[in-house]
Amino acid sequence: MLRIMPLALLTTLLVGVPVYWAFPEGLGIWRSAAIVSGWLGSGLLLANLLCMIREPWLAKWLGSLERMYGWHHWFGLAAYIVILCHPLALALDAWAEQPALAWAVLAPWQQSWPGWLGWLALLCLMAGMSSALASRTPYSTWRRLHWLLAAAIILAVAHLFVLGLDFPLLWSPLLAIGFILWRVVRADYGLAATPFVVSEVRSPARDIVEVQLAPLSRALDARPGQFVLAAFHDGPNFRGCHEFHPFTISALGALGELSLGIKALGDCTQHLQSLEPGVTASIQGPFGDFLSGQAAGRSLWIAGGIGITPFLARLRAGPPTSPVHLVYLYRGEQDAAYLHELRSFAQSGEHFSLTAGESGSKAPAFSDLIPATPELPGTNCYLCGPPGLVAAAVHYLLAQGVPGGQIHFERFDFR
Repeated sequence: MLRIMPLALLTTLLVGVPVYWAFPEGLGIWRSAAIVSGWLGSGLLLANLLCMIREPWLAKWLGSLERMYGWHHWFGLAAYIVILCHPLALALDAWAEQPALAWAVLAPWQQSWPGWLGWLALLCLMAGMSSALASRTPYSTWRRLHWLLAAAIILAVAHLFVLGLDFPLLWSPLLAIGFILWRVVRADYGLAATPFVVSEVRSPARDIVEVQLAPLSRALDARPGQFVLAAFHDGPNFRGCHEFHPFTISALGALGELSLGIKALGDCTQHLQSLEPGVTASIQGPFGDFLSGQAAGRSLWIAGGIGITPFLARLRAGPPTSPVHLVYLYRGEQDAAYLHELRSFAQSGEHFSLTAGESGSKAPAFSDLIPATPELPGTNCYLCGPPGLVAAAVHYLLAQGVPGGQIHFERFDFR
């Protein structure tokens, strides 16, 4: 509850202040609704833009980067619905005067510059939202279409300026432009990133590489369980993707080195399987608090595939001081990354035990892997893996009486 309060306060300011200042007096109900819906949508878009800024300190303050991305999507959807009401309310206001005027309000070719800019902004918003809602859109296509949302913001700002914005409300569109520039310059172009160089590459399993990176300037203040956004550049025999993708830290070195486990899940990560030492990288982060502040007492870890990396980083940092049981599932024998190392930890660690096995392409029978014991409801559970596996594990644990507050999970399916 406390984590949502900073975001709720900021949203109230970004949405409430412009609506309060621009609230109409003495106008008809539909004209007033048009003005309020326009500014309400603008405030929601401001909150949407705030939640796309990738700054570690902001992500920590607002809960997590994944939480921010979730609110980014919801604010965008809410803004889209509210802004759709803006031209409809204007048309209803015109209808009250004369029905023919309502069509003139809705017909873009009968508009002047303010109307054209408003309709262009709405069309860009519709196209960008369609890409965001289509979960199966290829990443490269999704990324290009997502830029239409930025174009929609800029066109909406131009729409407000052409209408003749009151001076006290200038801060709202200027803040929107500022948020966009902040994201583009610091995140997309890597101004806020830290330079690293690839020092070692090894392949622990099929379609997986573990990349060790050494800092070229300062080290990151990272902990096991966190993830970073990494963009790999060109090397002697390697041409980088130059795109930032999230990767969980699999090891931390004493001199600031960090290792990333990278599984081939798309075009860029498939290309990264041929990484070589000497390639430079830009690293943003760290983000997340998975495993940090792990509660005392018995713990259950459930990992699927490349989701083993945060648990591996924790084990490499030192043996657990409380009982931990890891259930590690992988599709086939060739996909069993780090299995030999994990078995070594289990043999030598007093508080660590391991259950590992093949799960195939379907969710496993957790009743066979995790027996319903009297101790299970009091166990702290940490899950990381594909969404289907995590969902099945959460369902089983809740059915066995494990409280929702004791189930923590890390997913890597957000864009």
